[in-house]
Amino acid sequence: MELVDREVVLRKISELEIYYRQIKDFSGITAEEYRADWKTQRIIERTLQIMIETCVDIANHIISDGGMRIPSAYADTFRVLYENRVIGQELFSVMEKMAKFRNIVVHQYEEVDTEIVVLILKKHLSDFQNFRAAILAFLQTETR
Repeated sequence: MELVDREVVLRKISELEIYYRQIKDFSGITAEEYRADWKTQRIIERTLQIMIETCVDIANHIISDGGMRIPSAYADTFRVLYENRVIGQELFSVMEKMAKFRNIVVHQYEEVDTEIVVLILKKHLSDFQNFRAAILAFLQTETR
């Protein structure tokens, strides 16, 4: 089992931090404000998409470097981290939903639900910080 390329993972975590600070500006938005402004919708949806993709990138580096099983789908990436005790059950559950949300935004399977977006902004931005903390804790347990 190889060690994770810390430099790459830490660079991705830094990117995640930048996006987090940027999107936090929108955490007080109401559903009405969100619905009324397509530019705000685009900024929020795209930023959330990038944040989720950054988390998946981080996960894929850990999975690849750790010789873990290859995820079968985008959302499965977080299951692999959970199976290998990189993240806990609760964080896995939330990140799996985030990956599914990202698929809706990217592939436009259906209309993006305003209520879900506002809920993410109000109650789930901290999950990105929790993911960051779990990854940093995992990196600490790895020995060089």
